[in-house]
Amino acid sequence: MSAKLDRFYAVIPAGGIGSRLWPLSRADAPKFLHDLTGSGQTLLKDTWDRLAPLAGEQRVMVVTGRAHRAAVEAQLPQLADENVVLESEPRDSTAAIGLAAAILERREPGVIVGSFAADHVISGDALFQHAVAQAVAAADAGYIATIGITPTEPAVGFGYIECGDRLEVSGADDVEAVSSFVEKPDLATAKRYLAGGKHLWNAGMFIARADQLLAEIERNKPELHAGLVELAAAWDDPATRGPAVDRIWPNLEKIAIDYSVAEPAAEAGRLAVVRGHFQWDDVGDFASLAKLNTAGRSGELAILGEGARVLADASSGIVVSRSKRVISLIGVHDIVVVDTPDALLVTTSEHAQRVKAVVDALRLGGSSDVL
Repeated sequence: MSAKLDRFYAVIPAGGIGSRLWPLSRADAPKFLHDLTGSGQTLLKDTWDRLAPLAGEQRVMVVTGRAHRAAVEAQLPQLADENVVLESEPRDSTAAIGLAAAILERREPGVIVGSFAADHVISGDALFQHAVAQAVAAADAGYIATIGITPTEPAVGFGYIECGDRLEVSGADDVEAVSSFVEKPDLATAKRYLAGGKHLWNAGMFIARADQLLAEIERNKPELHAGLVELAAAWDDPATRGPAVDRIWPNLEKIAIDYSVAEPAAEAGRLAVVRGHFQWDDVGDFASLAKLNTAGRSGELAILGEGARVLADASSGIVVSRSKRVISLIGVHDIVVVDTPDALLVTTSEHAQRVKAVVDALRLGGSSDVL
């Protein structure tokens, strides 16, 4: 196993603003640059701390926007300069992860890459590392591998992975074929998945030999693949990188890696899944943030924000304060209050997923100053 991990390179896509966490998460201060757990450090730094012991500090690559370079490097002083890959504009996860894979394959043919989001919350590092090691073994055997999370409740905010037959993989004893990817289900379907035991939460983690990942992109999105390979060829020469990025990057297709790689690979029998038994949350909205900060105890009020001034009587939910205003709650349940100097959000846990629609409306209305 150690020899395979010697070929492992961790990739952290650090993009997206986390629009369901607006107005806390903004374009200039996205979700991954916040401490959402009270750990005293950002989600990005938490992600680094999980991956660096597996890959080594010199084998962690971060793909992020140009505007976030200074913040990322301030958070991760050990990050090697050559391992900072900057996007001129967001082009979704296939472009981000595919470019990283193409660059690393040119530098180190046969490298095994693993992609892990910068803004997820994970506890149980030993269980996480064990799952990654098994996924690396599956990748070494030629599979595109993913790590699915054993569900603890019938969640409707996550996609699901349907498991098939167990696979024989040297060095891994918990690897199964993936029958299909399933979009976010309704509650009745999620309850059926939980009871059946064959469905795992899709945590968006993908591990593969870089050449296999690129081959999968080429099968399904040949023009996107050609652009990524051309970019990678120019990347490590400062004289050619800038012109190549300006010419190629804006024209790359925007598509999530779930659709360009995972779903087609599952249909073809090339996708494997490792069951992850660690605790995981993508902190996708304020309802999940409230649950995270109250340890799942309903009826409690989570309060985030240094120096938050909150008075509460018979209330539950979450208050995030980034102002010095006094916030008083009386007899309100499952409420979400996010108070910032220039924007105030009030909703309920039930409707927390709809915050993204507010962001879309503000963007369409030209209110980019609060985004």
